[in-house]
Amino acid sequence: MQQLLLDIRPPSRPELARFVAGRNVELMAQLEAMLDGTASERMVYVWGAPGSGKSYLLAAWAHACQVRGLNVDTTGQQAAQAVIADQVDTWNEAQQRAGFAAFNRVREAGGLWLAAGNAAPAELALMPELKTRLGWGLVFQLLGLDDAEKRAALGQHAETLGFRLEPQVADYLLNHTARDMQSLLRVLEALDRFSLETRRPITLPLLRQLLSGAGA
Repeated sequence: MQQLLLDIRPPSRPELARFVAGRNVELMAQLEAMLDGTASERMVYVWGAPGSGKSYLLAAWAHACQVRGLNVDTTGQQAAQAVIADQVDTWNEAQQRAGFAAFNRVREAGGLWLAAGNAAPAELALMPELKTRLGWGLVFQLLGLDDAEKRAALGQHAETLGFRLEPQVADYLLNHTARDMQSLLRVLEALDRFSLETRRPITLPLLRQLLSGAGA
């Protein structure tokens, strides 16, 4: 049980493959094109509500860039082959000026830029020059998954693990665990391992037992 509970903890590195695109297919296609060098636009800004997965997506994309051997800056303050600037809406004046300079250098050098904030560029409380730069490339609103999409994604992932996810188990997951997709997938994978270890089918009582141990 102890190892299964460890499986529920966040993985050490976010993975792009674990990000469920939902209605964000166009954004994901753009990020993949930037990675493989086929994108005509190399500067992207993403905005969305808290909990929509912005930070996970940026961290996963940064890791994907590193895997491809790119020099990566994750502060948004320094020029690099790939620059990731998360939570730009929280930047102070010094960070804004450094980010503005980094953006200009990256664009001039043909590098990759991916930034995120809680609102569209024009609505950010940032210096005008930086807001303008953030809107120069492609701007995407990151749309969170609704419950129906989360159930579908959980069901599809369960199928890849080799079992059928019963509706009551999916509902319990959505109502009694963290609701972000990565956390839901981790619990589902831990549940699958628990089922194999105990040689019991995946049912609501088994899930309750697993989560009871996680909360102990």
